[in-house]
Amino acid sequence: MSNVPKPPKPRPKPKRPAQPAPARGAGSVPEGVRLQKLLAGAGIASRRRSEDLIRRGLVTVDGRTAVLGERVDPTKVAVAVEGRRVSLDPGKLYYALNKPAGVVTTSKDPEGRTTVLDLLGFAERVLPVGRLDAPTEGLLLLTNDGELSHRLAHPSYEVPRTYVAEVKGEPGRGALRRLTEEGVPIPQGGTARADSVTVVDVRPGRDARSLVEVVVHEGRKHVVRNMLAAVDLPVVRLVRTQFGPLRLDRLAPGSYRRLSQAEVAALYEAVGL
Repeated sequence: MSNVPKPPKPRPKPKRPAQPAPARGAGSVPEGVRLQKLLAGAGIASRRRSEDLIRRGLVTVDGRTAVLGERVDPTKVAVAVEGRRVSLDPGKLYYALNKPAGVVTTSKDPEGRTTVLDLLGFAERVLPVGRLDAPTEGLLLLTNDGELSHRLAHPSYEVPRTYVAEVKGEPGRGALRRLTEEGVPIPQGGTARADSVTVVDVRPGRDARSLVEVVVHEGRKHVVRNMLAAVDLPVVRLVRTQFGPLRLDRLAPGSYRRLSQAEVAALYEAVGL
């Protein structure tokens, strides 16, 4: 029995090499959220596509190239995809509203009139960017992004606003030249000048009416109404159709919608954020 050979000892299994930890960027936050997860959750791209964008160096965090696997705090960093800033903070809200005539651009009204916040009908705290007076209709942006709101409303950033006005009378060449080249006096003081004025339609006759598109880059109170009145074209109806890159399109009066990431990115770009 002693001559029976012993079975060979089993060879030890080779040890698996240790997996390297995901790379981290200079600003990676251990308690943050993985960047590709934030991009996918914000609707920028699918998770796989977001990872590919990061690998290709097309995503930046506070100006530096992002690294796959890094974690960030979306409330404290500026993230850009292919050079355009995107909003990853779930607490930041952006809405477009088609304000009807008679609705006031305030949070509360002592006269009991309907406000733009009444139309939203939810408790999320957002504020209008600039104002539309009560008779004026059209596009209004509401957000809780203070930095973006400040820049959009500030005249130094020269964000264009586009209005379509129904006016009494027919605009002549002299009126158009005064509005766009010379400028016209307004009650607030000084003069105002439009970036452009385009005659859209004219209904001639004793009670002539015209449609004109007016583009301005300032938000002084009643500025479009006052400019048109100064050239004997009193406004019958006024609708804002565009604010910077944001368009009213087919949004029904009194309705609102949340902005897409592409629209938010375009607004950031318009004010140099």
